[in-house]
Amino acid sequence: MLYTPEQTTQLPADGFRYLLTSVENHVLTITLNRPEKKNALHPPMLAELAFVLAYANHTADIWLVVLAAAGDTFCAGMDLKSLSSGNTEAASVPAPAGPVRLGELMAGLHKPTVARVQGPVYAGGFLLVGASTYVVAVESATFSLPEVKRGLFPFQVLAILLDIMPARKALDLCLRAKTLSSAEALTLGLVTEVIPVDELDNALARLVGELTQLSPTAMQFGLRAYQQLKNLPSSEQQAYLFDQFQQLQQTPDAKEGMAAFLEKRKPNWGGVPNSF
Repeated sequence: MLYTPEQTTQLPADGFRYLLTSVENHVLTITLNRPEKKNALHPPMLAELAFVLAYANHTADIWLVVLAAAGDTFCAGMDLKSLSSGNTEAASVPAPAGPVRLGELMAGLHKPTVARVQGPVYAGGFLLVGASTYVVAVESATFSLPEVKRGLFPFQVLAILLDIMPARKALDLCLRAKTLSSAEALTLGLVTEVIPVDELDNALARLVGELTQLSPTAMQFGLRAYQQLKNLPSSEQQAYLFDQFQQLQQTPDAKEGMAAFLEKRKPNWGGVPNSF
């Protein structure tokens, strides 16, 4: 993360300039709020995203993150005009500790993330959607990587796509700039659920409600292990996973889950210990 726990003890008192946030029942909802620019990502907005993702990561009471967007487009990718002309706008948060690479930040969150996709996703918007744990999209949403039409290439997106779909499919999306429908994105694994527009919020609420009934500690251990496995040779993976299971067994959530099972009652999750 690009911000320390000390920097992110709370969200900005006056809010963000390009994001809306709310917290309810351990769920942090982050809404991209630059609809006049189709939620294109520029340096101030990227810094705000880095800050709020660090807040989610460092805050034990946040168990789940929802990514949403205002307007008719989920995200138009990077704001190429802002990137080419430079940006002199004063930031609403402290400067991040390094370059904001959304794919890395999302992978390092280790908390379930649900993307609520109400409209088209372009280019760098794939970094948010592809790195989410779940993606609930309306039937009319589309997904496109137009970088090659601009003489560019979606390098960071390619890495995320290779985690989701076969290499040839990922390369084809990047090379031919084809637009996917929601149904096609579902088939490829980029989307996890396709919903009629008038049922989107109900579908999101059902999924979020289900996830918040489960152990946040167990889910975070599992998501962390999933990311760590990518960096381990196969000869070390089973030993690492065995160690993770032993550590998880010692957590308050594991003890509460077993007690609730034996007593035939609903568990009362306490969240992730600070030492996680």
